[in-house]
Amino acid sequence: MKIFLGPAGSPSVSGSVIDGIKVVRQIGLNSMEVEFTFGVRMSNENAKEAGKIAKKNNVRLSVHAPYYINLCNPEKLADSKKRILDSCERAHHMGATIVVFHPGFYQNLRKEEAFERVKRACIDLEKTIRKKKWDVILGLETTGKHTQFGSLDEIIRLSKEIKVCEPVVDWAHIYARNNGVIDYRDIIRKVAKLNIDVIHSHFSGIEFSEKGEKRHLPISSGTPPFDKLADAILKSKHDINIICESPELEDDALLMKDIFHHKRYKLK
Repeated sequence: MKIFLGPAGSPSVSGSVIDGIKVVRQIGLNSMEVEFTFGVRMSNENAKEAGKIAKKNNVRLSVHAPYYINLCNPEKLADSKKRILDSCERAHHMGATIVVFHPGFYQNLRKEEAFERVKRACIDLEKTIRKKKWDVILGLETTGKHTQFGSLDEIIRLSKEIKVCEPVVDWAHIYARNNGVIDYRDIIRKVAKLNIDVIHSHFSGIEFSEKGEKRHLPISSGTPPFDKLADAILKSKHDINIICESPELEDDALLMKDIFHHKRYKLK
């Protein structure tokens, strides 16, 4: 098995994406998620250069599409798909493995209707991805609020129906959505059944209420506990990518690395 581990975005001590990739390798991590949080502002040329640096440094790249995405809302659908496709184009050029996004909100829709809207949008996205011959996967992230489309079961179902889609397991979001309950081994087992080569995931601590996610916390919060996740991953022997979304970005990523080392797994 192989574990990839790194921060969501460039480490705080670096500036550009390229600098961030170099720092990630220097501090002993092997993964980084390029964040297009408020818009895709990277040229294809810069994406290609980032890809070259990542390959040279053996850093696995992924991309997070902008937050302003809602595939359930017809008024926001065109702009949402454009943001995802712009992210896919940059991801293809940098050799990133997956493009992560939050699918949308139920609003006044029944859950089944929301599912069908997200599915139709993903089918349209898949057509463009195949036409452009982009080597990317759409990563639909499990969400942390009950108002958001994106339970684990919904995203697994969608991934079974659309080849270019895979779940992105946000452990903290699932924990918050389930009001402080999580079964790591069961989640890994369910996702592994999709025959995914490398499970892509996010981890942080989280503050939540009965409505779900409120804000991310350092992993020292223990909500959810990382140590038990590490045990479940090592027992599963499934390849996994863990992106740290803690406010203590690279520091907590390094803490996760140390936890794996104490369990006799060394990051490569």
